[in-house]
Amino acid sequence: MNTTGFTVHNTIWRSRRLRDALVAYAFILPWIIGFVLFVGGPIVASFGLSFFRWKMIAPPRFYGLTHYINMFTSDELFRISIWVTFKFVLISVPIGQILALGLALLLNQRVVMLGFWRSVFYLPAVVSGVAGSIIWVWMYHNELGIVNNGLQLIGLEGRNWLFDRPMVLGALVVKSLWNIGIPMVIYLAALQGLPQQLYEAADIDGAGEGAKFFAITLPMLSPAIFFNVVMGIITSVQTFAEPYVMTGGGPDNATLFLGLHLYQSAFHFLKMGYASAMAWIMFLIIFGLTAFQFRLASRWVYYEGDAR
Repeated sequence: MNTTGFTVHNTIWRSRRLRDALVAYAFILPWIIGFVLFVGGPIVASFGLSFFRWKMIAPPRFYGLTHYINMFTSDELFRISIWVTFKFVLISVPIGQILALGLALLLNQRVVMLGFWRSVFYLPAVVSGVAGSIIWVWMYHNELGIVNNGLQLIGLEGRNWLFDRPMVLGALVVKSLWNIGIPMVIYLAALQGLPQQLYEAADIDGAGEGAKFFAITLPMLSPAIFFNVVMGIITSVQTFAEPYVMTGGGPDNATLFLGLHLYQSAFHFLKMGYASAMAWIMFLIIFGLTAFQFRLASRWVYYEGDAR
């Protein structure tokens, strides 16, 4: 056995493997540096900062758990922001998912100018949150807005939507439905991937459209529904641009979302330590809701190939 040749071959193979690894790391190094400097580093820094009192104009002072204690005991605005955020999530996420699924079902049919309609319904999703919010401020304008003028055409009285406390949160929910293009596309992709032989078998058995929808379509779409619901909850909890641009948290704190309260604490009142603590509470809320969804997923989410 030629051990010398084997040793040389093994050495060459290792050197090539090392060279390939170095090339790969060189390509991903810019991303690693960016992640450490702009994502990972600030996350770690914010956790440490949450235990300090820092107004930026003076050195930070260690505060321990005081920020977290004050948040739940003496900050009335924090409790209001939690309640506003949860109301928004509970209303906007179910309505948004139902509308997105309904649109996907419609756009999965053979209709004239199908590509055009898919583009039209998806287009608002690519508009930035700030630009979209400004458009909706104009649409909700008391005198010039298209919403009130449209209501007047059918004999209904318009409202001052963004300054009416009972109606303003609902107005933001309606605005959030403007972005259902993203879950709609995901549902549409899932619909186009459903096995057609199941529907053919259902047709042979004489099943109606309703029976096929609830017995085949919904169960097969459950992974897409689960993904969209989780992402919708995460996005809704972090809502910031809409209340910041459209209402500023008013009227009377009716739209003081958690993200907006966090921003105001940090950049209006320079409570950087307190805002960092609030950011970690937001993270725990999102983590808890996401973990809860994953815990429930085994009861209703069906994956093709499951042994259940």
